[in-house]
Amino acid sequence: MDTAQPNNITSENLAYSRLISLINSMADGVIALDKNVRVVLFNGAALNILDVNNIKEGDYLSNLLQPIDKNNQPVDIGSLIQQTTIPTTNRDLRLAYKDGSFSNLYLNIAPVHLGYGKSSQEGYVLLLRDITLEKSLEEERDEFISVVSHELRTPITIAEGNISNAQLIADKNNADPMIKQALKEAHNQVLYLADMINDLSTLSRAERGKLTLEVEPINIPDLINDLAKNYQHDAQIKGLKINTDIDPNLELLQSSKLYTREILQNFITNAIKYTNKGHITITAKQKKQGVELSVSDSGIGISKIDQEKIFDKFFRSDDYRTRQVNGTGLGLYVTMKLARITHADISFSSQLNKGSKFTIFMPNLKTNIS
Repeated sequence: MDTAQPNNITSENLAYSRLISLINSMADGVIALDKNVRVVLFNGAALNILDVNNIKEGDYLSNLLQPIDKNNQPVDIGSLIQQTTIPTTNRDLRLAYKDGSFSNLYLNIAPVHLGYGKSSQEGYVLLLRDITLEKSLEEERDEFISVVSHELRTPITIAEGNISNAQLIADKNNADPMIKQALKEAHNQVLYLADMINDLSTLSRAERGKLTLEVEPINIPDLINDLAKNYQHDAQIKGLKINTDIDPNLELLQSSKLYTREILQNFITNAIKYTNKGHITITAKQKKQGVELSVSDSGIGISKIDQEKIFDKFFRSDDYRTRQVNGTGLGLYVTMKLARITHADISFSSQLNKGSKFTIFMPNLKTNIS
């Protein structure tokens, strides 16, 4: 049996009251805005984050929230919100307070319909959170990674050089096969550590915004042929063949040669790691305002569950075949970071036990970016 409600309380009013109670119970700041970026609704947590005593319905958000970016430049919050067409998150904004202090701001912008039924109108809902402590911990972590990766480069380089010399001496003097095998395994592990340090160093610089974009003309056929030659030995050890399929009409690509090379290297090394038989194909196609590059293989493939996570930091599949191969789980995460810096788009397709194909469209930055 339904509980009767007083005649002056409609179901719409009741739902609205429940919504207000829910919003006010949230620890994160919530601000609802109309299409003109004026305040419709807010909670107490928003007052704390904005450091104001009150907000009036109809106030323009730009009068209340005046964030700055990581370069200490003012951000037009009204334009930022009105340009948002899908839910968007930003963790790079800061707020300056009257006492001279700052806070790091987590800002989620979601275009929504405000109200119910016919009274519904377009607007936005903002979710705000003070992430100053989180940012501080992230900066300390990134600084630690940067220092450690820098300090480990020298000992690893020395170890790799000495082991390589020991291998040459062992081969020259027909040393015991067990000694040769031990040196080989030691050398492989040192190379693995070197790759890990390179990934950590790139990751640290990317997280701290230290990666710079230097645009230059890139001869893609030369780059691909050079990479195919460099990785031919690794492929042959596993009985694999590296093929290339290069569009004869390719033009010079205007982008970062360093980052383009590193992205392709990550795709190729992954293809070799997770392919036990068959082939690897590197393809380049001319597209409007850029070049489409892809690396396909006949390897173990990626399960549908893992496909959702492969670009996550430190993610490694639970597939036992993946666990048999050394890896940090950073390669594709770093690759995605580099893709964003070069304004490139990554896509992939994969089928378990049949192989994978990673594709990236590299835009001509000289044409597309002023």
